[in-house]
Amino acid sequence: MSVDPLLQPFQLRGLTLRNRLMSTAHEPAYTDDGMPKARYRLYHAEKARGGIALTMIGGSSVVAPDSPQAFGNILLYKDECVRWLKELADDVHDKGAAVMIQITHLGRRTSWSKDDWLPVIAPSHEREPAHRAFPKAMEDWDIARVIAAYADAAERVKAGGLDGVEFECYGHLIDQFWSPATNKRADEYGGSIDNRLRFGMAVFEAVRRRVGPDFLIGARLVCDEDWDRGLSRDEGMAIARRLTRSGLIDFLNVIKGHIDSDEALSRVIPGMGERSAPHLDFAGEVRAETRLPTFHAARIQDVATARHAIASGKLDMVGMTRAHMADPHIARKIAEGREAEIRPCVGMGYCIDSIYAGQAVCIHNPATGREATIPHLVPRSNGPKRKVVVVGAGPGGLEAARVAGERGHDVVVLEAAARPGGQIVLAAALKRRREIIGVVDWRVRECERLGVAFRFNAFAGADDVLGLDPDIVVIATGGAPNIGFLDSGGEFAVTSWDLLSGAARPSGEVIVYDDNGAHPGLSAAEYVADSGAKLEIVTPERMLAPDVGGTSYPPYFRAFSRADAKVSLNLRLESIARRGNRVVGAFYDEYGRRRVEKEADMIVVEHGAVPVDDLYFELKAGSINRGEVDYDALIAGRPQTVSSNPDGRYRLFRIGDAVASRNIHAAVYDAIRLMKDI
Repeated sequence: MSVDPLLQPFQLRGLTLRNRLMSTAHEPAYTDDGMPKARYRLYHAEKARGGIALTMIGGSSVVAPDSPQAFGNILLYKDECVRWLKELADDVHDKGAAVMIQITHLGRRTSWSKDDWLPVIAPSHEREPAHRAFPKAMEDWDIARVIAAYADAAERVKAGGLDGVEFECYGHLIDQFWSPATNKRADEYGGSIDNRLRFGMAVFEAVRRRVGPDFLIGARLVCDEDWDRGLSRDEGMAIARRLTRSGLIDFLNVIKGHIDSDEALSRVIPGMGERSAPHLDFAGEVRAETRLPTFHAARIQDVATARHAIASGKLDMVGMTRAHMADPHIARKIAEGREAEIRPCVGMGYCIDSIYAGQAVCIHNPATGREATIPHLVPRSNGPKRKVVVVGAGPGGLEAARVAGERGHDVVVLEAAARPGGQIVLAAALKRRREIIGVVDWRVRECERLGVAFRFNAFAGADDVLGLDPDIVVIATGGAPNIGFLDSGGEFAVTSWDLLSGAARPSGEVIVYDDNGAHPGLSAAEYVADSGAKLEIVTPERMLAPDVGGTSYPPYFRAFSRADAKVSLNLRLESIARRGNRVVGAFYDEYGRRRVEKEADMIVVEHGAVPVDDLYFELKAGSINRGEVDYDALIAGRPQTVSSNPDGRYRLFRIGDAVASRNIHAAVYDAIRLMKDI
């Protein structure tokens, strides 16, 4: 047996877990009509295939109709869920892992204006800022109804063959009763800690009666809301001790903090630039206090930290949830001595933030959530060995090279710069976001392992590409800063690229104009804020950075607050002119139908990128497919077979920003979809 602490089995009552790695409950919004159907099943089955011991499904699976989906939650109040739970459980069990589900009533953490349009309920009329609903204070019949709904839902879970349930007790209805910030009641459910615990204990007791003594029940609970209005550490620990003494709970999954605002949530689920495992020591204190099996997940994204969590006795099971979205085969790679091949979680938070856009996706693993069409492990080709030339070593180009290398082909990457990375190198120039370079470093290591050849400082022309006699050409040349939208004065603009590359240094008064609404503009603004220059951010949007998600924007806003930055909305930049030693921007206010001038020492412009596509169009006529992509095949995951030019010598594709200004995920998704069948 291995002596690695992470690979030791763990006995959770009657359930033997094969190692100490788990994925905690989260909702990727992969449900179909509120049910965990094929996509949901394949996502969790992949983690089981990759060697994980326990995967928790259904982050916040809801037990009642007045707890409507906030982000694609599983609807456990419908009997039809049993069928889909059973299919998922059987698949995960067949691959050697255990599976549990988190159940909840969201309380005030949802919206009334969806599904059945029922009033949102909570202990008191305390609105949650994040989801904006004004809740109804629960009556006695609401309390009885919800307790019964929990028991019914747990019975369905047991019928589905899962190994246990976990109650969500942070930010949801049960702990909304616990917390003095949300419970203002004057009856037997409010006031003293005994009264505030009454509803939750009634739920636990009802569920235990319904599922019997052998079915596993746990709680993901907040033991300290880290908030002067909320649950204190002392009260949180007291609750944990009472749950232990009750005998109703088999394990605790520890949370610290509160989640009723984006700023607060960003500290409970810390992202890029935050310290590793910030709440691990606290979880260890809870374990020492309660002696219950203890789980925990919060920015434990690397194997060394996870190993420490187990070896030090702080945890019994370590949650590497986002890390398993980046690489669901962590356990298998550890066991096989291939830790260096683990695709890293870079902490960008795109997985969480993208849920509210419709579905969770990892910023640099396009197979996550798409297991039906995209492989996590790219198989070797059974066909002839091909010569693949990739032009550009940004994330898309590196992914194309990696996938072609995994297929067993002869791959050459031509890169104009002296190093790989493309725009990611610029993003990593902001110190807080420097770990994003892991997207590049992992792909470079994998390409080197697979024998991919790199040629840097190679500004490739058509002759350079054709001289390599390629069968496949991938144009991943990216884009260039877009200032062409200006009516005049583009020569006076400083681009976000200029700023982050160090070509321009901010000083005095700096305006950052963000007409992109994503990370590049905010990164440029934070760079200015950190420099000490006086910052004003101007955007034509009605809000700042609409494409930056709820857990990712708070660190930017903290930097802007520290710098006392000014924000101006609803102003569209039309032109820039020189005025003495300064520059002046002419902005248009569409709502007021007026023009506004703003003067500064520097105007930084972020308006996405325009494709660098000259080489693509030079090579298009000589290609078999004339650059055409069969979109139906692309979407379905089938090979590209377009042959519109019988005299063509090679297949030609372009990807990423060489097509249009998008993001990292779009580039790597382009690459693997096109290259996985070559």
